[in-house]
Amino acid sequence: MDRDRRSLPLQLRDEVAELIERDGMPPGAQLPSEVELAERFSVGRTSIREALKLMEQDGLIDVRHGRGRFVAVAPRLDRPITRLESVTEMMRHQGYAVTNKVLSVGSIRADTATAEALLLEPAAEVIRLERLRLQGTDPLIYSIDLIRSDLLPADLGAIDWSGSLLDLLGGRGYHVVAASARIEAAVLPPAARRAIGRRGTEPWLLLTQTNLADDGTPVLHSQDYHRGDAFQFRVLRRRIG
Repeated sequence: MDRDRRSLPLQLRDEVAELIERDGMPPGAQLPSEVELAERFSVGRTSIREALKLMEQDGLIDVRHGRGRFVAVAPRLDRPITRLESVTEMMRHQGYAVTNKVLSVGSIRADTATAEALLLEPAAEVIRLERLRLQGTDPLIYSIDLIRSDLLPADLGAIDWSGSLLDLLGGRGYHVVAASARIEAAVLPPAARRAIGRRGTEPWLLLTQTNLADDGTPVLHSQDYHRGDAFQFRVLRRRIG
């Protein structure tokens, strides 16, 4: 098993989030005190305090001065748009027990936009993966991923599609290091609305992204629809001149 090389506060952030999930603490429930958490995880209070600060920044907990820390009543995933990470990584880092539900996977001919994004010949073959990302039974993200077919084995049924595509590509030697992205308000495609049900009619944010490997090759073109009441993205803007 690989050793977790992240800082202790980052590891503790995830462990406290797992504690909340494992103990079934509902929104509004009060967390144990810093002293209790430090004893539980056999660490110093300073590390626990830093981990809790990270959880507060991520919107997982609320701080009520003079009263303590509480599970966020209305958690909303807030991420900087400049951070490159897979959807699976993003959700797990926020404390979600993410489930990737595969709706369909197969080979198709690339349309013009996909061929241009992946620098392929018109109508070249690509792998199309359609998934739902859920917290429990609650759908949070609907994804369509288009992958260059020459990067993966021909037997698509032998591939585990339930995890991170960036990890899958990395394991094949294609390490994604950059991406070109666009975000906009959108409505779900009809098929997705039917799969999701009533949640499918709510506002969604569409993140369209082309992922580049370390040699500059575009390897993955994706459309991720994020449920508008559960996600928001931040970007740092600078004044020039």
